[in-house]
Amino acid sequence: MKELLPFLQIIVSILLVAVVLIQQGGAAMGSAFGGGEEFHSERRGAEKHLFKITILLGIIFVALALLNLLL
Repeated sequence: MKELLPFLQIIVSILLVAVVLIQQGGAAMGSAFGGGEEFHSERRGAEKHLFKITILLGIIFVALALLNLLL
């Protein structure tokens, strides 16, 4: 099990980076560096699912890191 944890963490980290990059693909370049739209927009459809997947992958990544540290 201990040998499998680093590989799982690498896979989750690659997926996490990919999902974040997909989310940034729809935004303007200025919003990626702090500037952005002046109005609030609600996440809908696929954007909402990507947001939830990002949170889930982040939690899994942290859990795997803690497991890897403790074992």
